[in-house]
Amino acid sequence: MEISTVARRVSSLQRVSRLGLGAVALLIALSAYAVTAGLWKLLGISWVAFAAMAGAGVVGYRSRDENPTALVWGYGLASGAMVTSAAVFLLPGAIGHHAQFGGFGVALGVLVGFASHSIGHRLAHVEMPLDRTVAELSAHALAAGVVIGVVYGNMPELGLLLGLAIVSHKGPAGYAAAARLARKGGDVTTLLLPAVGVGLTAITAASLQLPASPPLRGLVFGFATGIFLHIAMDFLPRCELGSEIHDAIETHDGHAHTLLDQLRLHAVASTVLGGVVVFVAWLLVS
Repeated sequence: MEISTVARRVSSLQRVSRLGLGAVALLIALSAYAVTAGLWKLLGISWVAFAAMAGAGVVGYRSRDENPTALVWGYGLASGAMVTSAAVFLLPGAIGHHAQFGGFGVALGVLVGFASHSIGHRLAHVEMPLDRTVAELSAHALAAGVVIGVVYGNMPELGLLLGLAIVSHKGPAGYAAAARLARKGGDVTTLLLPAVGVGLTAITAASLQLPASPPLRGLVFGFATGIFLHIAMDFLPRCELGSEIHDAIETHDGHAHTLLDQLRLHAVASTVLGGVVVFVAWLLVS
């Protein structure tokens, strides 16, 4: 690699780091607005998302290599909780507003999520001014924040459980991204931008009030359900050859084939447990 290329990448990392610090300052300012507007739930969700990604990022950066068992349990718990929360707290509202448009919204959300994920992989070969993983996480966080803000802004009766389950994947995502940054010699503070991304757009989008149209509301809340279901399915811990879990096993101890079957059982247990936790929490809150 040429020295000039390395210098450009280092310079880009430094710019993104400053951008991340500026994003944190903006979230603090928006948090003050959220307090005055009474957006307490969104405020809590925003800072939990930040703490989850930033905290797990520090752990991942120090370890440098992803622990495959930790990845399986982190992804499994988060995806199980997200699937259950989207199905229980969002889907009934979407169908309740308008059954057909709610269903179309769910389908649209899943398809749009798949399309954005596929296009994101195509960007792997495009020269970008920042780390590709950080860019993808930032775009994902900002988009998810818009959906969360619109949902909570128009359904204030929703509890914290849904939002916390949705942002639970920020922890394992930050852990894995930080470990990759460490191996490439990157700066972990670049993760500050995706860490605050949810809060930046969620608090801002909460002021967007939807018209009192059952088809439109069914479509919007169905779309939110589909998006979050896609994210949850994307985070299911897959243990096939060539998967992130498989790569982490080889990086960690070099005995992939002897551990994959065991980790498949961990994957099932973690996803089921994630759903059970949401169910028990719902029973306690109810």
